[in-house]
Amino acid sequence: MASPGARTSPATPGLVNIPNGLTMLRLFLVPVFVVFLVTDSTAARIVAFFVFGVASVTDLLDGQLARRRGTITDFGKIADPIADKALTGSALITLSVLGDLPWWVTAVILVREVGVTLLRFWVIRHGVIAASRGGKIKTVLQIVAIGLYILPLPMGWAREAVMAAAVAVTLVTGIDYLTRALNLRRTARIGHADTAALDTAGSANAGPAVSSRGDTGGRE
Repeated sequence: MASPGARTSPATPGLVNIPNGLTMLRLFLVPVFVVFLVTDSTAARIVAFFVFGVASVTDLLDGQLARRRGTITDFGKIADPIADKALTGSALITLSVLGDLPWWVTAVILVREVGVTLLRFWVIRHGVIAASRGGKIKTVLQIVAIGLYILPLPMGWAREAVMAAAVAVTLVTGIDYLTRALNLRRTARIGHADTAALDTAGSANAGPAVSSRGDTGGRE
């Protein structure tokens, strides 16, 4: 007979679920998007715009669905950011190769994204830094700005203004993430130091424990 605790324990979410399917769809759409983007025709650019839009929608949906349905998996934690960076990075690099977007813009955004990913691994033992509102705004601005650069339409200063806003928010949120990561590490170190001090003080106050046989007891 199963224990009451076993009956009430939530089941581990399976690997095959809708959020993971959306993540894999986004990864599949990345090369499709690049092929249409590099094709030198107005029609291909429009198709690339819609493919990028569909992939971006999956980016916004998969995380929400995973949290809402309780289907967060280790695979999703790894694959989702990889798919995000693959979509954004391929779009920026391809636009720069085509001469539509300055390389320095691509470099700033990609360095920030890779840096934040490395910071996540750096502090993962001490906790998880929740996504901020600024981070969500950054994602939306990047998607809109890239979409405007993909469309084969005369946008004038509009696309440059949106991209400038995206770069600014990208830098600000990157600095904010670095600050929070450093604070998390510092707090964790202080907590470990306090715990070690309490353990040392407790051991000193307790003194040697004498067993019933008369020898000094201890526990590894």
